[in-house]
Amino acid sequence: MALSQSQTKNKQVHLFYCPECEDLARNVAAQSNSITLQTIKWRNFDDGFPNLYINNAQDLRGQHVAFLASFSSTGVIFEQLSVTYLLPRLFVASFTLVLPFFPTGSFERMEDEGDVATAFTLSRMLTNIPISRGGPTSLVIYDIHALQERFYFGDHVLPLFETGIPLLKQRLHQLPDADNIVVAFPDDGAWKRFHKLLDLFPMVVCTKVREGDKRIVRLKEGNPAGCHVVIVDDLVQSGGTLIECQKLLAAHGAAKVSAYVTHGVFPKRSWERFIHKDEVSEKAFAYFWITDSCPLTVKAIANKAPFEVLSLAASIADALQI
Repeated sequence: MALSQSQTKNKQVHLFYCPECEDLARNVAAQSNSITLQTIKWRNFDDGFPNLYINNAQDLRGQHVAFLASFSSTGVIFEQLSVTYLLPRLFVASFTLVLPFFPTGSFERMEDEGDVATAFTLSRMLTNIPISRGGPTSLVIYDIHALQERFYFGDHVLPLFETGIPLLKQRLHQLPDADNIVVAFPDDGAWKRFHKLLDLFPMVVCTKVREGDKRIVRLKEGNPAGCHVVIVDDLVQSGGTLIECQKLLAAHGAAKVSAYVTHGVFPKRSWERFIHKDEVSEKAFAYFWITDSCPLTVKAIANKAPFEVLSLAASIADALQI
């Protein structure tokens, strides 16, 4: 049975965005004629609290609306939540929040009484987004740190967990040594998250063992000798684990080592330790791929080897049609 034109036609989405995400939002809109960018006036009162205004709010009734957010610091979360809580109340047909990077995802465990699992806190804040006329909010997140965090969200939101791995696979197939790629995981957690998505590649798994007061990276399984080894993980902070993995893989005969993370967090400009100097060392990463889930990092590392940005724009555009 053939679908009617109305059934196959893409829904028209009005996409708002935070200031950090302007470039990504424009790239998303460029993927489809069905996505229209909308703007917000981001201002502050003299006391520092947000003074916000959603332009053309009266025209949103009955429309599909989305907001592209970046919770890069505690200082911007309040103003973006304020917008997020209002948009569904404007009698919109549906509301989607795109939060590419869920920033507290690595703080999901309580090991001692008194530990605060802020991943749960942020999940509760997002769960309280008002229901729109079309039902619960769709929440799009890429490569959340721990898969069990999907159960932190209540029934008022519908989390849609996406991944940046297809972008990496596409890029790997473009390399001149595409037939000599081995994928490495820095720990068992990364293997559990990603190995099924990369099962066409030979694999190496590393592990961290405690020796005295230090945690040492060891080779658990696989053979990197003579290959271009690509370390895969969901995020990077200081980059210390990646560097230790690179040293280990090189010591076991890897021809060269690259890295991919979906979220290049890099606090305190820690990306600088990966930048190629005038003379490229054997210890340097051949490529370091990140997505544009952390816009501030994308601007900081622009045109700096070995970094390359794999954009989520097309994937986000597709997610807005679900």
